[in-house]
Amino acid sequence: MSRADAILDRLTRLYPRAIDLSLDRIRHLMQRLDDPQDRLPPIIHVAGTNGKGSTVATLRACFEAAGYRAHAYTSPHLVRFHERIRLAGTLIEDAALVALLEEIEQRNDGTPITFFEITTAAAFLAFARVPADVVLLETGLGGRLDATNIVTAPAATIITPIDYDHMNWFGNDIRDIAAEKAGILKRGRPAIIGPQRPDAGDVLEAKARDLAAPLFRYGTEWTAEPTAQGWRFEGTRWQLDLPLSRLPGRHQIDNAGGAIACLEQLDGFSFTPQSIAAGLKSVEWPARMQRLTRGLLVDALGPSHALWLDGAHNAHAGAMLAEQAKDWKDQKLILIFGGLTTRPVEDVLRDIAPFVSTLYGVAIPGEPSAHPAQAIEAGARSLGIDAYAAASIQEAIKEIAARATGPSRVLICGSLYLAGHVLAENS
Repeated sequence: MSRADAILDRLTRLYPRAIDLSLDRIRHLMQRLDDPQDRLPPIIHVAGTNGKGSTVATLRACFEAAGYRAHAYTSPHLVRFHERIRLAGTLIEDAALVALLEEIEQRNDGTPITFFEITTAAAFLAFARVPADVVLLETGLGGRLDATNIVTAPAATIITPIDYDHMNWFGNDIRDIAAEKAGILKRGRPAIIGPQRPDAGDVLEAKARDLAAPLFRYGTEWTAEPTAQGWRFEGTRWQLDLPLSRLPGRHQIDNAGGAIACLEQLDGFSFTPQSIAAGLKSVEWPARMQRLTRGLLVDALGPSHALWLDGAHNAHAGAMLAEQAKDWKDQKLILIFGGLTTRPVEDVLRDIAPFVSTLYGVAIPGEPSAHPAQAIEAGARSLGIDAYAAASIQEAIKEIAARATGPSRVLICGSLYLAGHVLAENS
């Protein structure tokens, strides 16, 4: 364990992962740090239920292809915390992270605060000290009271598709959930809105109009549609025929469209169709329909089976998986699924169930709120899936390799926490 990992482990125990949404604590801490969030390059702030990380990854790839340096703050991480903070395109180094955390904890001086607030403060402080051209900022949870929402004047905001998630925090009304996400919109700043349910879209539009924030909505001010050669973006200024993103799936066209709709509205930056195309062809975002082609799990599965990994963890993401599965009918689809009790197994699997040949349920290692493997088996069977409980990811892989006949696609999904374990175990 590195020194930074040891400090993070201690901070996790001192300041548990438990969520306590408020801006007061981080505002007080940032004041003690001389408000680094007010000394940053132009900020693009991203909220939503699904697609936030993919949108940030696409933005980063396009900025870098155009010659700009981009800071990025995302969550959660998959294998190591360092993935959350990119400084001018490079993951934060251990020594720099150690110094930041020690400085912030000293300035905080024992005041009650959450782990996410401390690490958000570390990101802002790092961004203020390392030169870059833009900051890409992803909310952790919600928007209105998310620790990232202490920024007051972003260059633009993006809200990706909103769906039912974290109902224990935001309730079961999609309008209430949308209102929380709309909390990142700022007066007079461009608001790029991805595809939305009508009731969620109404809330976002009303909030934007209250703030005189120019609206750029999917299906109105911009569109993103597949073509025979790739896809076409049409906005208020740009009409572009573009190659598909390296991130597969129809929904990734929408995510890329939101990113490009944002680039279109930015002042002070210059993009060409060639730089945008280069960005799309270079974008990387692990565990989003990622094909694993080498590693211990790939070797254990054998050459007859293709191993895929996705962090789909709610009903909307499950529906996106089902859209992908429609194109996979040439081979059997086998799922390894592990999720958290905050989301019913049936909700995530309902849309993809008709395409699944067999499913193996696994409990996510080290997660007290993980569904037991037997509960996953029962939930999947209630949807008509031939399902089994497995003791671990490795055991599920061994069972598939031993039982499956003919080529198949094996998709591991259900939680980003599970995806992180897969990437660690496959390395």
